[in-house]
Amino acid sequence: MSTGIVLVVVVVVVAVVVAGIVAGMAVHRRRRMRLRDRFGPEYERAVEATGSRRAAEQELDARERRFADLEIRPVPGEERKRYALRWARIQEEFVDGPEAAVHDADELLAELMRDRGYPDEGYEQRLRDLSVRHGRALEQYREALEVHAMSTSGSASTEQLRGAMMHYRTLFDDLLADGEPTGARRS
Repeated sequence: MSTGIVLVVVVVVVAVVVAGIVAGMAVHRRRRMRLRDRFGPEYERAVEATGSRRAAEQELDARERRFADLEIRPVPGEERKRYALRWARIQEEFVDGPEAAVHDADELLAELMRDRGYPDEGYEQRLRDLSVRHGRALEQYREALEVHAMSTSGSASTEQLRGAMMHYRTLFDDLLADGEPTGARRS
């Protein structure tokens, strides 16, 4: 074989390898962007919790696979109205009893999640399941849960309780919107 042919073969092989690496990187980048878009701030939380992007992405993929097997149901129109009325009453209750209102908001969300089909398999699993469709509201939900815990010992301020109600409202709206984030809903 002549030197020219060997050189051409080497250049072609190198080009194919480089093209394969570039294509692999592009696929990985698209996957990462899809997960970031889907999970929002939950993506970075998973990276921090697992210690690596790769492990976090595997965890988020596993959440998506589990979620695909769940039977999450939309809220029928009449039920949606009933939930909205109950939420309005809880908001009115806040004026005279902020701690009780936060407690009732927490219970209403738990009931709504059960009615939608989210399994009640503990706090951490509930958060993982919610993260698939409600990743952007999840951080606020976590904050609301922290204030709720503080309120049971009487150590939450009225302003913290008000913030918790607003945070609960974000997830409540997302759940009623059939999992479509409220910011993306069409009017």
